[in-house]
Amino acid sequence: MTEKQPAEATDKIGKGFTIIAWLLLLGLGVWWFQGYLDGQYNPNQQLQSIQGSQGEISTTLVRNRSGHYVGTALINGLPADFMLDTGATTVAVSEQAARRLGLERGQRIQVMTANGVASAWRSQIDELQLGDIHLYRIDASIVPNLSGTEILLGMSALNQLEFNQQANQLTLIQRR
Repeated sequence: MTEKQPAEATDKIGKGFTIIAWLLLLGLGVWWFQGYLDGQYNPNQQLQSIQGSQGEISTTLVRNRSGHYVGTALINGLPADFMLDTGATTVAVSEQAARRLGLERGQRIQVMTANGVASAWRSQIDELQLGDIHLYRIDASIVPNLSGTEILLGMSALNQLEFNQQANQLTLIQRR
């Protein structure tokens, strides 16, 4: 009976390592798939720019699977995901994102959103960076009913740029 005990212990250890291996494999699969989904939602996580012969800077965004231009910008030096929204008058920032980015509430205002009229606060972004494009002192609104860390890149930033859309790409151009 004593010879059987070491075999049982070895079997238990083997089963334990098998379970650990499967859990690790499952975890890696979930991590990879989440990265894949993130890339599908935000194909512009690393914005690249080129400088033209006349000093202009161009940054190209690729449309995501839903047809939106989503990317990652630097706002006051911190990374922030945005969705380009030509229908937004200012850059609209959720309260959660505003806190993380250090944006201060200013005057209370009423804004028109897709869900109707809402209260918001004026704010200002000191620096917005899209690849090598730098914009300064951008009017923004802190909008409480925006979810999570959502940022809508509106016309207070976009009106300082030229943009050109072809197929599934939108090129933002900053002339110097």
